[in-house]
Amino acid sequence: MGGAMKDTHGRTIDYLRVSLTDRCNLRCVYCMPAEGIQQVDHDQILRYDEILAIVRVAADLGVRRIRLTGGEPLVRKGVVGLIANIRAISGIEDIALTTNGVLLARMAHDLKEAGLSRVNISLDTLDPDKFAEVTRGGNVQDVLDGIDAALEQGFDPVKVNAVAVRSLDQDFYEFASMSRDRPLHMRFIEYMPVGDSAGMNGAGWGPQDVVSCDDIRMQVDAGAIAAGLEALQPLQDEEKPEGGGPARYWKFPGAKGTVGFISPLSNHFCSACNRVRLTSKGGLRPCLFSDEEYPVRQAVRYGTEEDVRKVLEQTIGAKPEEHHEGDHARATATNMNAIGG
Repeated sequence: MGGAMKDTHGRTIDYLRVSLTDRCNLRCVYCMPAEGIQQVDHDQILRYDEILAIVRVAADLGVRRIRLTGGEPLVRKGVVGLIANIRAISGIEDIALTTNGVLLARMAHDLKEAGLSRVNISLDTLDPDKFAEVTRGGNVQDVLDGIDAALEQGFDPVKVNAVAVRSLDQDFYEFASMSRDRPLHMRFIEYMPVGDSAGMNGAGWGPQDVVSCDDIRMQVDAGAIAAGLEALQPLQDEEKPEGGGPARYWKFPGAKGTVGFISPLSNHFCSACNRVRLTSKGGLRPCLFSDEEYPVRQAVRYGTEEDVRKVLEQTIGAKPEEHHEGDHARATATNMNAIGG
């Protein structure tokens, strides 16, 4: 087994994000139309044996961390077995899952038993009415129950990701306060008007809805001070939760969890990017903000392991040094629900 590959800019690539499906059990206004996405022929989606074959080659190239995404990954049947099989691959040290949390309460135990290391749960508002509106009928309590179940099962860390959108009028302090009494890591992500999501599917959000992480933190601190409590304090790198990634972390004094800020727009973290993305249809993407995609489905379905290796190496070699200001605003050929974020 070889060492981790480096891209042409000297960055070590040891992280593969795998989208299992572009389908979801919610219909969030910024992600897909109310009627859902156009159904893709079954044979266009990577089979589990194909995903495992790609992960084995990736592991041989030095990938150590896998994140399963969607759409919503938990809607795809057999995901627990897939996790167990990924866990058995030599070289894979960490398996994470990004989920909307709706199915997590009922599946958390089996996911933990299969070898899932940690979970990220997407939750953009704590207000039940706003949640139902944004998700077109979702129940925020299902997600809150999923968070509870993840903590009870001992996933470490458990992170909650909230995309900050000005039009949602979110209470950032209420979100951050979730980290006080439980080992929960609350993370705020600057809204990115990626692809055509800024104007389609009923959201109507655009660049005017971007809230910088500095503004979010100031609102959190103001809420704490108004409540007679201390403001956030920055953490050192060694204090960050496992898999901290590009987030900058802070903490309320005495809190059990942390508060993180991810700022792809106001503070690029491209210099530390260590990942490539595999779409559910079998495309490898070197960068989230690029339409550039390298087809690996044909290689894994009809070719050899060496063919798969070549596509992975080509993808890693094509990683740009950084994304540019216009990249996130222009239309992309694939919507976020298919890329996997």
